[in-house]
Amino acid sequence: MIEPSLDVIRNCFEGVVPAILATCDGDGVPNVSLVSQVHYVDCERVALSYQFFNKTRRNILSTGMASVSVMDPETVTDYRLDLFYEETQSEGPLFEIMKAKLAGIASHSGMEGVFQLLGADIFHVRSVSVASGPVTAPPDAPRNLLSAVRRSWHELGEARELGALFDRTLDCLGRYFSIEHAIILVRDGTAERLYTVASMGYARSGIGSEIALGHGVIGVAAREGVPIRIGHMSADYSYGATLRDQALDHGLGAPEATQIPYPGLPAPESQIAVPVMVGGRTAGVLFAESPEPMRFRYDDEDALSLVAARLGELMGSGLEAVGAEPGPSRPSVAAAQAIHIRHYAADNSVFVDHDYLIKGVAGAIFWKLVAEYDLTGRTEFTNRELRLDPALRLPEFAENLEARLVLLQRRLCERDCPIRLEKAGRGRLRLCVPGTLSLEDIPVAGGKLTA
Repeated sequence: MIEPSLDVIRNCFEGVVPAILATCDGDGVPNVSLVSQVHYVDCERVALSYQFFNKTRRNILSTGMASVSVMDPETVTDYRLDLFYEETQSEGPLFEIMKAKLAGIASHSGMEGVFQLLGADIFHVRSVSVASGPVTAPPDAPRNLLSAVRRSWHELGEARELGALFDRTLDCLGRYFSIEHAIILVRDGTAERLYTVASMGYARSGIGSEIALGHGVIGVAAREGVPIRIGHMSADYSYGATLRDQALDHGLGAPEATQIPYPGLPAPESQIAVPVMVGGRTAGVLFAESPEPMRFRYDDEDALSLVAARLGELMGSGLEAVGAEPGPSRPSVAAAQAIHIRHYAADNSVFVDHDYLIKGVAGAIFWKLVAEYDLTGRTEFTNRELRLDPALRLPEFAENLEARLVLLQRRLCERDCPIRLEKAGRGRLRLCVPGTLSLEDIPVAGGKLTA
């Protein structure tokens, strides 16, 4: 019989069935205990959760040898892995992946506060054998993930603007991966947070909502640059309280509320966040969730990582942001009225007719456009001049401007703002203002008010 491989039995490492770990001390006295998590690292290594300094831990450090029994929850086949200890990691990407998954396991088993990860013990797998149960292949997956990736790669490549690329990505997740709830977030390198640029499956879009780097599944995936996946949701990775705290922290003097509601499910059971890499750095996160426990497995993680790689490749290729066809330079309105725009210099938050629109770099871009229009009547601008404007403090990467223009254009539409952004040709955009503007600039405390 051919010895099974770790790649084939990855279903055993989802944490559905507790694993049994056997060790012995230097005198050969055995010890058996349960281990909360056995994590697949690669085709030759696994990592075990280190939570307590107990007899098992002392034996591992003494002899370096262990055996672990893991079970496939679908075929009920029990596999034995003979292990040799290599090292313990107490920080970094692997540690964060296991910490997130352990939090979900703890929540599911009612052990919050007890299951605290101290480290990830990495073992080389010397052999894998069937201990008991039927030697059968696991059931076929409910969807062909290889086909889903292939079709998604092709369709994403047909996008000609960044906004269309985001929409195509979510559409592919729905049609080919049967994912109903998903979000694309782009990283704001200047403020160390991520903001939503596209979503599907929610009552509200949440365009412009923010997640701090390192917070929850999304923030940890962005900070560490690795996929984070949870099969049973944990309060440790819930966003509700986190976002309320951020709303207070990010007020920065503006009296009106500037926190856009996050669009996530109220009670998700499964979540996966995959970093979108551009030029070797995290540029965003592709996020999906489900009310169904264990919805996303290792194979889903692999497939969505490929989609995220394609998304990152195209984001870095210089796609333009504004995709609307050119329209009239100054839209005519039957009864043009003054549009009041208030800008807070502290965080570049912008309010249109007393309704919050946007803040941050996107807010600074909008304020530049409307201020120039109010001063000179100019309506057309180039992406290049925005990218080179030092006042906007854009990070050096090209897609930072394009993603913010997508965000700004979508917020204007979503808020039913009378002002619109349209495409005016390659590398050019048009500001459409159906009336007169009344601008109010609120400076940083101690500054001079301009209007």
